[in-house]
Amino acid sequence: MSAIGEDTAQEHAQEHEALLQFLYMAPVGLVQLAADGAIQMLNPVSAQLLMPLSRDGGLTNLFEALAPVAPDLRQQCATFAAPQGTICDAVRLYVHADDRTGGPQVMSLSMLKLNTDRLMAVLADVTVQDRRERQLRKTDAWLNAIMTNITDYALVCLDRQGRVESWNESIERVTGYASAAIKGQHYARFYPAGATTEAQQLDRLREADENGWTLDEGLRLRADGTEFWGSAMISPLPVRGDETVSPAPPADDEPAYCMIIRDISDRRDASESLRKAAYSDHLTGLSNRRAFFEAADLELARRKKALRPVALIVIDADHFKAINDRHGHPAGDAVLSHLARTMRSVCRQVDVLARIGGEEFAIILPSVALDDALAIAERLRAEVERTPATYEQQPIVYSISIGVAVMDDTLDGFDGLIKRADEALYAAKRRGRNQVACWEPPAAEQA
Repeated sequence: MSAIGEDTAQEHAQEHEALLQFLYMAPVGLVQLAADGAIQMLNPVSAQLLMPLSRDGGLTNLFEALAPVAPDLRQQCATFAAPQGTICDAVRLYVHADDRTGGPQVMSLSMLKLNTDRLMAVLADVTVQDRRERQLRKTDAWLNAIMTNITDYALVCLDRQGRVESWNESIERVTGYASAAIKGQHYARFYPAGATTEAQQLDRLREADENGWTLDEGLRLRADGTEFWGSAMISPLPVRGDETVSPAPPADDEPAYCMIIRDISDRRDASESLRKAAYSDHLTGLSNRRAFFEAADLELARRKKALRPVALIVIDADHFKAINDRHGHPAGDAVLSHLARTMRSVCRQVDVLARIGGEEFAIILPSVALDDALAIAERLRAEVERTPATYEQQPIVYSISIGVAVMDDTLDGFDGLIKRADEALYAAKRRGRNQVACWEPPAAEQA
C-alpha cells in the first residue's frame, strides 16, 4: 500500500473512531437502521430507552420494537416519497403509565431518511418536559379564560354541593335558562346527558378548592335541548368573616364557588383541530396513547383523593393479521374503524376510548365496578359479532377478545392495572378468542 493509501485509510479509521465516540457519548438515543427497520447501529442511550419495549430482550428491528407505541411507523417510513429528509419530528410516544414518578413516561422520536436504504432515528426521554408542558397548558387555559374580552359569559354562584345559588342576567342569554328555573339545580344541568358523572362533578369542585380554579371545554346544554361548545371555569369564593380567625366553611346553601360558562362555538373548529392533532388516533378518531395515559394519570389522582371504582377494558381484534393478508390493509383499517364506532355506540361519553396499539384498544371506565364493566365488555363483544365491518360493500366478519380488570389498593399504579387487564385478555385468547375474561388473582393469593 502506498503512503497516500495508508494515510487515507488512517484518516477513515480516525473518522470511524470519532463517529463511534460521538454515538457513545451523545446525550440522546441514535439508531441507524435499514429501510425494513433492521437495526444496524445503536448507542447506549437508545438501547436504554428501547429495552423496556422489547418483549424478548432483543433489539433487532426498530419498527417491531416500537410497534406497541407507534404502530404506524413502518408504513409512515415506507410511504415517505422523498429520497431523503425528515419523516417525523419530535413525535411524542407514551411508553407506560409510570405512576410512581407522577405521570406517564414519554419518549420523543424523530425519523430521518438518509437515502433509499438507510434511516436514522433520534430518541430522547422527555417525560419531565412533557409534564411541565401539561401544567403550562392548564395555566394558559386559565389565563385565556380570565383575560379574554368576554361578553358571552354566564356567571353563576354555586353552593358547597354544586347547586346554583345565584346568577347574573347573562345566564338566560347564554343558556336559555330563566333564573327562576335554574335556582337550586346542580351545575350538571348545563351538561348533556351522559357527559359527566356525579363523581366527576365532585372532582371538579375538589380540584377548584385545591388549585384555586378548574376549567374544561366540551358540549354544553341549553334550556331548549340544543348543544353548544362551551368552556366552564369554577373557582372557590373567598369566605367572609374575620381574617384573623380561621372562618368556618360556608353552609351548604351559601355561595361557595363562582362558575363562568362561555359560548366558544366560534373557536371550536380551531380548538378541535389542535386537540385532534395532539390527542387523537388519525385512523379511528379515538384517543391516542398520549391522551390515554394522561387520562389514566388524572383518573388515578382523583381516585387517591376520593376512593371509587375504576375499571379498565383492553380489546384485541382476533386474527387481525389474517384479515390484512386476506382482504388487504385498507380492509383492515376499515375493521379497526368499525370497532372504534362500535365502542362509541356501547360506551358513555365520560369513558376514555383509545387505540393503544395496532389492533389493540382500551377503555377507562370511571366509577364502574367489575360486574358492570364485564356487562359492558360483553355487550361490546356481542355487538361486534352481530354487525360485521364492510369494505367496498363487502362484509368482513371478525371478532374481538376482551380483558377486564379493576383498580384496587394492592396496585401501586395504573401500570399494574394494565398488566392485569392484559393477563385477562390473554386468558380470553387461550380459551378460544371471541370471549370476555376478567383478571383473577393466582391460586396462591386466593388461598
